[in-house]
Amino acid sequence: MSKDVLLEIGTEEIPAHYMPNVLLQIKELAGEKFAEANISCGNICSFGTPRRIVLCISGVADKQKDIFSKNKGPSVKIAFDAAGNPTKAALGFARGQKIKVEDLVVENGYVYADVTCAGVPTQGLLPDILKNIILSLNFPKSMIWGNEDVRFVRPIRWMVALLDTDVIPFEIAHVHTGNKSRGHRFLSDGNFLISSMKEYKELMKKHFVIVDPEERKQMILEGLQKLAEEKGGTIMMDEDLLEEVTYLVEYPTVLCGNFDEAFLQLPEAAIITPMKDHQRYFPMKDKNGKLMNMFLTVRNGNAYHLETVQHGNERVLRARLDDAKFFFDEDRKTKLIDRVEDLKKIVFQDGLGTLYDKAKRLEAITVFLKNKLSIVEAEDALLVRAAQLAKTDLLTQMVAEFTELQGIMGMEYARIDGEKEEVALAINEQYLPRFAGDELPQTIMGKVLGLADKFDTIVGSFSLGLIPTGSQDPFALRRQTIGILNILMTAHWKLDCKEVFSFILNLLGVPAQKQKKIVEQLDAYFRLRLKNIFQDRGMDYHIIDCVLCADTLDASEAEQRAQALMNADIMSQTDILQAFTRVENMIKNTKITDVTPELFETAEEKKLYQACEHMQPKLSALYAVYDYDGVIAVLQEGIAVINEFLDHVLVMHENEEVKNNRLYLLALTFSLISPLGDIKKLS
Repeated sequence: MSKDVLLEIGTEEIPAHYMPNVLLQIKELAGEKFAEANISCGNICSFGTPRRIVLCISGVADKQKDIFSKNKGPSVKIAFDAAGNPTKAALGFARGQKIKVEDLVVENGYVYADVTCAGVPTQGLLPDILKNIILSLNFPKSMIWGNEDVRFVRPIRWMVALLDTDVIPFEIAHVHTGNKSRGHRFLSDGNFLISSMKEYKELMKKHFVIVDPEERKQMILEGLQKLAEEKGGTIMMDEDLLEEVTYLVEYPTVLCGNFDEAFLQLPEAAIITPMKDHQRYFPMKDKNGKLMNMFLTVRNGNAYHLETVQHGNERVLRARLDDAKFFFDEDRKTKLIDRVEDLKKIVFQDGLGTLYDKAKRLEAITVFLKNKLSIVEAEDALLVRAAQLAKTDLLTQMVAEFTELQGIMGMEYARIDGEKEEVALAINEQYLPRFAGDELPQTIMGKVLGLADKFDTIVGSFSLGLIPTGSQDPFALRRQTIGILNILMTAHWKLDCKEVFSFILNLLGVPAQKQKKIVEQLDAYFRLRLKNIFQDRGMDYHIIDCVLCADTLDASEAEQRAQALMNADIMSQTDILQAFTRVENMIKNTKITDVTPELFETAEEKKLYQACEHMQPKLSALYAVYDYDGVIAVLQEGIAVINEFLDHVLVMHENEEVKNNRLYLLALTFSLISPLGDIKKLS
């Protein structure tokens, strides 16, 4: 008969952003450990609150599955003597397999032992399994406490471990398992008994703990929406904030607070950032889309004395907004352009100069990118102005206090200073994307300044040997590299990144003899990020390798070629790939040189040359628009002619001129398909 297992690990408050991964881990670990122990079970669920990690496993078998195996022993010649009697080898093998020697089986000239390992009762195995699951959990940061040597996310205060109604006995850090849990820190009456897994969730509710995070999240959402409707507003919903709040509370109650309307004169970002990032409040907008002087927040408790909690939250926010108003008023006394000289006082990176030096590099890089990309919409003067002002908001008091506002406050102050709107938007968009899944820059100048900023940081870091390894990426170079690639691909901008690397290395004064190695490192780093992007999109790895073998590092061009090859189903065109692979194997390093028709000696040469002359202009037009379906159709026309030439013409002719001419013809033939990439990677 199957039973249920309940495990609750009670701790001090766990950081909210750890919890989703922890709950996923413990569920996966349970599945792995039970499978390894050959214990069948039903549904595995994990729940959690700030103070507990919970594992529920239903339908756990009473005992392990029996394991049947056929183990191979010595050969018959070694196992038995001439009279057919078992030798020491056979006796030793049987003894090792814990069976009688007469039970050995002879097959294919060897002896075998059919062994059955009977499963043992589950109850005796569970203490070690559950303890192993707990100690196998990984956290971004762990800690030790007291005199214990166990590392865990937070100190363990109690543990519940039950097999149906029976306690599963084990201990960790001198905390022994039992059947007593703890409710809400303030609302519960104290410890209480858990008799089984089936009653666990409902019993926790009676003690003011909503243990299921999805249920808590739904309660929070419903509470937020109800209050927002009552106040005539719309919630500025943030899914990350909602998830964080879900793991900050055990028993959620939503409340609404107010702040002085005078604060609405501040830029919205200066109000919303303290509310969301510092206080975990949800802002609201009215029907016209304007920010309201109200906020919604979630209390970890019931509605008792809710007004007192509301007033406390209002006082805290008022102090934050008072600070923001003071900083804003002080910052407005100095224009951004008047802060440029002060950038000389702040070191950007040891070895890369000051923020002023970076700003001067950005001026040069933005104009370089504009010219390389043939962008006519952006004026050089405006790009230079945006680069000059790009980092000046880092000197403001507002950004010093609320670092999340870098770029955002730069945009607001630029508008106040009367700068062009394109310049103001670029100052903000240079930092996009700020995180995985964030939006990309939308304006031309924002894209160019963002590319310049990211290229400068990455190339500068590589020039100092600060290359990310493993999980170590303190300067977020991976994110910035992915940002560059996505900006280029989304904008469909053709750019050889290696030219940008060299340009920036020259700006940095890196000696020419060192530049080649650094460019190679950057090239490999960017290609790997691009490969990962393509793999995440589900592209065939053969096609990815094919397009990434180009000498240039052009993300947009590689993306278009890879997608076109996928759409054309190039992997199914085996006759084309085989024919041109044969051609490539013949020419090796032969460069395209003018073919001399007068040296042709066979009809196959003439026919292949005529086919190339016929296909070449068609293919050039099709390649230009990435019409690879059309390319394949044209290439298909020449397959028979190519195969006839390869089957009947001796390329390595004794006459050097004839031989070379035939190699030149094959090189011309291969040029018809070479724009696709390294086709050997498609084999």
